[in-house]
Amino acid sequence: MKRISAIFTVLALIMACSPTTFVIRQMGPALGKSALALYEEDDLQIAEQALASNLKLIEGLLKSDPDNKVLLLLASQGYAGYALGFAEDQNPPRAKRLYLRARDYALRILRQDEDFVQAETKGADALQAYLKNYGSEEVPALFWAGFSWAGFANLSLDNPEALLALPEIQILMERVEALQPEYFYGSVYLFFGGMYGMKPVIMGGDPQKALTYFKRNMDLNNNEFLLAQVYAAKFYAAKILDETLFDSYLKQVLDMPIDKRPEWRLLNQIAKEKARRLLAQKEDLF
Repeated sequence: MKRISAIFTVLALIMACSPTTFVIRQMGPALGKSALALYEEDDLQIAEQALASNLKLIEGLLKSDPDNKVLLLLASQGYAGYALGFAEDQNPPRAKRLYLRARDYALRILRQDEDFVQAETKGADALQAYLKNYGSEEVPALFWAGFSWAGFANLSLDNPEALLALPEIQILMERVEALQPEYFYGSVYLFFGGMYGMKPVIMGGDPQKALTYFKRNMDLNNNEFLLAQVYAAKFYAAKILDETLFDSYLKQVLDMPIDKRPEWRLLNQIAKEKARRLLAQKEDLF
């Protein structure tokens, strides 16, 4: 009887979805593994081309299953990664558009919760209070919404409307830090470090707080997640005009063998490219 009941349960689930939707939902795990394989790629040109192709595939699948949380998350993560690695240094206006795409895909997950939507419309205090109901399963959507939104804001410092979103961004990321700070290699620490390092002191900036967050990421990852040193050089050492520390952070990035952490090859290769760009801009920064 248990076996018959299980069969009927499976059939009911299949019948609840269209055949196309059912097939799409079986592809989620494979697409997730494809993303993991991409992180092991150290050739930036191959990675850029592959990521662009994967994103269009995911968006095509979303046409048939627009509320699929797995696909929405992959789209958000993919566009955020593309903006970070292949657009923000080369073409900031394009990067801003890509960060907004990433943000909107993550928000589509969060906004499937009607109570989240209501809290969001009531303002920062209501949203902060409501997010206390969230657990670790909501961390990925919260993180990618906040990270992408912050990427857009960081490139839009001359746009007052973009900066008005900072309180909501901070609330999303505070919940990530409270629930699962190690998510995506502790990148929530890079967000807070960048935020405190980027802002002028009169607006709540604090270089020492920035450094504290960057060190938390470095400690978590044994100094091997190289974006932490890049962010520390840009948002701390350059801000306090410590040229020696700036050089030291970037030397750590450039000297570490790319195969030391195979699962981070792509992200660390992106960090190395950013380090070279920062060194080329050194005269302007100091």
